Amino acid sequence: MVAETEAVAATAPKRPGQLADFWASFSENRGAVIGLVFVGVIALMAIFAPFVAPHSPIEQFRNFTKLPPVWEAGGNWSFPLGTDALGRDALSRLIYGARISLFIGLMVMSVSIVIGVILGLVATFAGGVVDMIIMRIMDLIIAIPSLVLAILVVAILGPSLENTIIAVTVVYMPRYVRLVRGSAMSEIGKDYVTAARVIGVGTFRLMFITVLPNCLAPLIVQAALGVSDAILEAAALGFLGLGAQPPIPEWGAMLADNREFIRSNPWIVTLPGLAILVTVVAVNIMGDGLRDALDPKLKRG
Repeated sequence: MVAETEAVAATAPKRPGQLADFWASFSENRGAVIGLVFVGVIALMAIFAPFVAPHSPIEQFRNFTKLPPVWEAGGNWSFPLGTDALGRDALSRLIYGARISLFIGLMVMSVSIVIGVILGLVATFAGGVVDMIIMRIMDLIIAIPSLVLAILVVAILGPSLENTIIAVTVVYMPRYVRLVRGSAMSEIGKDYVTAARVIGVGTFRLMFITVLPNCLAPLIVQAALGVSDAILEAAALGFLGLGAQPPIPEWGAMLADNREFIRSNPWIVTLPGLAILVTVVAVNIMGDGLRDALDPKLKRG
């Protein structure tokens, strides 16, 4: 039995390199490092929002409505990025909005990965009718435009932050199921899986201990990119009034609340739009760096 176990270990693929090797490969991509720094700064601001934000995101300063940023004439350093039509501090709302948007992105990514891993591995190892049913359901979900499907789910459940997370999870879950199934299918015929089966490894352990670790590299990359997709989808729902409801400072809802001032007070609309842009671009660039570091075969020339 010991010899057989050693044979399995010898034929199994090597684990990802050490942290130092990974960082050396990741840091070769300067853009990815910059993206990581931006994401880190945004995440820290979101975590410590009560200490970083100068005001409460819902506090109204009626004497300072539609105040311009400090670089414009009439700006006030008490409100560096100005105020909205209700006199709420734009900087504070952006900082707290980062907390909402990142929370949505991380929750959607986490739930999608858990469900995607389970369904993808079950489809791979069960095969037959089970595989067909799972994948046809995923194909059906993918066939519906993502925003339309998200609107449909929110219309059924009702607009709220929690239902936004559910709707966006339903939209993006199939990509994780397909990714895990594809990766597992490419691993299931390899020698180390065959050896594990020969020595009597159970199906559950074979799925989650033997095969899953060797499917993690593409899953991690997809998870990083999936955060930005979830943020965009949640912002779109918020803009349509189907996401987080007022007075929650969600970036998409902030765009919707102030779109009537796009000509008269453009900074009120521009700032949350820039926050979405910077966050999504930073996460995507970081995801590209993760892809290059975890799979050197995909590294750009």
